[in-house]
Amino acid sequence: MAADSSPRNTKRVTITDVARHAGVSTAAVSKVMRNAYGVSPAMQERVRSAMAELGYRPHAAARGMRGRTYTIGVLLDNVRNPFFADILDGIREQLESSEYTVLIGAAGFGAEEQARTVRAMVDRQMDGLILIAPGTPRSEVLDTAAATPTVVIGHHDSSDAHDSVVDADDLGAGLVVDHLVALGHRDITLVAAAGNKAGRWRRTPEIALAEGYLSAMGRHGLSDRARVHHAAYSDDGGHAAGIALLSGGDRPTAILTGADVAALGVFRAAHELGLSIPGDVSLVGYNNTAIAALAPVQLTSVDQAGRTMGATAARMLIERVEGRRDRAMLTTMTPRLVVRRSTAAPGVR
Repeated sequence: MAADSSPRNTKRVTITDVARHAGVSTAAVSKVMRNAYGVSPAMQERVRSAMAELGYRPHAAARGMRGRTYTIGVLLDNVRNPFFADILDGIREQLESSEYTVLIGAAGFGAEEQARTVRAMVDRQMDGLILIAPGTPRSEVLDTAAATPTVVIGHHDSSDAHDSVVDADDLGAGLVVDHLVALGHRDITLVAAAGNKAGRWRRTPEIALAEGYLSAMGRHGLSDRARVHHAAYSDDGGHAAGIALLSGGDRPTAILTGADVAALGVFRAAHELGLSIPGDVSLVGYNNTAIAALAPVQLTSVDQAGRTMGATAARMLIERVEGRRDRAMLTTMTPRLVVRRSTAAPGVR
């Protein structure tokens, strides 16, 4: 068989080609690619069909030189916290019909490591950043947000420089204390991450959680029994906290942790010490991740709508990328207590 000697079209398909093929303006194609507000479903279908038929693929480097790369950077401290997966799902779902690509930076818990990751995202001309409970100093976040559209998830310190999505963590802690007191508990301990004093964030989620816990304990006349134990929000952190709290003679009858992943560590520690949950100690998590509902766990937890937080952050960020500069936005999630089998009256097996 003779070789095909016909010329091949190696010319890259452009946005102009897509517009001509769809019979619309290049501005309309651009709006569809940006998932801009006000584009009709019919226009979306028309343009995306043309893109598919022509095999159009946006050129990220070229768009970066024109001022847009259609990439969004998401900073988190680690990938083992299942709550972050919920947030990422919300971000992805919000952006899946747009041309934006999400790139994740798992930077660890250290402030310098996180700052280095944020700088790398900025250097790579990402269009916007979503920072999940950043350990980076607040001053550096404000400097970054002044130049790159930014949304901060978790921290309650609002600013004109960036948008914020938070949970009413103080109310969430109050829901837990009220629930446990109603069951008959008086010795209730909070396990929370240490506050970010060096970074000068005034109200991180763990600070707000502790404030709500102490306020609720005071409201029930239990201030003298209040105890806050600091531990990292990880399985190992929760395990260390569980060993410390449950192996002593003054062990609490109930423990609230600021993250489900830490509650699992407490669960493991209780098992190693021969204690049952909730027979010997009631246990409550925070985030209501999928793992909390697993049959062997059945963890009572505070739901702060992680998916909705992520989707809201993504929507707000794209609005900033698209030009909103007149005001900063703050969205607060309302927590909801989901009661499962890990809590009961003291001593009930």
